[in-house]
Amino acid sequence: MASTLHRKGLDTAALTFGCLALSASMQVGAQVGAPAFPTKPIRWVAPFAPGGTSDIVARAVAQRLSATLGQQVVIDNRAGAGGNIAADLVVRAPADGYTLLTGFPGLAINPSLYAKLTYDPLKDLAPVTLMTSAPLVLVSSPTIPVKTVSELVALAVAKPGTLNFCSAGNGTSSHLAGELFKSMAKIDIVHVPYKGSVECMADLMGGRISLMVNPLPEMLPMIKSNKLRGMAVSSLQRAPSVPDLPAVTDAGVKGYEVSTWNGVMVPAGTPASVIARLHTEVAGLLKGELRKSLEEQALTVIANTPEEFGAFLRAETTKWAAVVKASGARIQ
Repeated sequence: MASTLHRKGLDTAALTFGCLALSASMQVGAQVGAPAFPTKPIRWVAPFAPGGTSDIVARAVAQRLSATLGQQVVIDNRAGAGGNIAADLVVRAPADGYTLLTGFPGLAINPSLYAKLTYDPLKDLAPVTLMTSAPLVLVSSPTIPVKTVSELVALAVAKPGTLNFCSAGNGTSSHLAGELFKSMAKIDIVHVPYKGSVECMADLMGGRISLMVNPLPEMLPMIKSNKLRGMAVSSLQRAPSVPDLPAVTDAGVKGYEVSTWNGVMVPAGTPASVIARLHTEVAGLLKGELRKSLEEQALTVIANTPEEFGAFLRAETTKWAAVVKASGARIQ
């Protein structure tokens, strides 16, 4: 009797062990057999019209990313509402890594600027990497009689409200950079918003607009061809691409520093393994074959970690909240 019970106990234990082993084997098999990301094309949503700095960077990365990932990465330009149309689209997309967003300064500006925002950039988007940054540059129309920042400030003080500055639209980096300059220099100049930087620059060259603060890569050709007068860059040091131009902070407005930037973001909740794969591939391209061509366009390659990009975005959000409040700007 005892022998029979002993055999039954052994048989039961063997059966239990066999079931556990089979279960573990099936789980391992499922993990091994799971398809690796990506298995289909990826949509990369760009918040601005084709041709701008952020669009150029995204297209350069996307083209090469298609080859490294083995799936087509397609740029989808969704301009409008200060980038909110694109951001809202990505926030509502499945959190699976197949929808990317070009991160842009408006993600730090818009929460304070817009009375109603359908998303929270810090909660609804996950950072992958900050790709590049670039200083802005203060330029003037050749028709106004100033060549330096100190001369500009003196003229604005002597004739308040007579000078103006244009931007690519309310809430854009060119708008807020101009407002910050105006506030720190303690001068009265009038903001004139446009629907894009191209129209703004045309009127600047024609003398209908006095000033503009815009990303250096976009302004470089006009400065080098003397169609616009470069006055100073918004970084704390001189920019290698325009070594003759001083930094605004050294030219009379102490502490002034602004940069434009672009990164890669995905919907919050995207698996960490997918974010890690995207980061590895994008950062590798930026630090490798793309670095030289981007630096030639006055861009600085960053390619930092998701955690570093997240910390940067939080700091930028705090900074621009103060600028928006001081400017009084508000969009319904």
